Amino acid sequence: MDASRITLAGDSAGGHLALVTALRLKAAGAWQPAQLILIYPMLDTTASMASYASNGEDYIITRDTLLSGYEMYLAATPATHPDASPLWREDFHGLPPVHILTAEFDPLRDEGEVLYRRLMEQGVESSCQRYLGVIHGFFQLGGVSHAARDAMRDIAWRAASPGR
Repeated sequence: MDASRITLAGDSAGGHLALVTALRLKAAGAWQPAQLILIYPMLDTTASMASYASNGEDYIITRDTLLSGYEMYLAATPATHPDASPLWREDFHGLPPVHILTAEFDPLRDEGEVLYRRLMEQGVESSCQRYLGVIHGFFQLGGVSHAARDAMRDIAWRAASPGR
């Protein structure tokens, strides 16, 4: 296996874990993945973004459902801890390229798009794509969703050829 081609990827809480893992590896001066692919990542335990208000009640995955995920795996961690809310960290510089997917009707949409801007401000090569007309979790619906199939193809292409 060529470790220089490994991609860290995750959706929702998995996107959070992929980002924090890369940040911890960077801080330790350890190996870094070739790239990160974050699919509608959870990044801010305060749930204060406008998309939480506009998309947090009527689209299957609610604000409360998402926050219960934080409570399950970060219950003992203060909401302001940089590993709990990595969106607000100032140490992104030096990360590998990051691609972020967001969903139009997702409570987490704004977090992913703010992360994109913060990464760019800190000198990290980044891209961000908002999928229109879809909700949080759409990526798992490849059997019935054209947007999900498009996202899967895009991610497979990126994972197969890091650095493109």
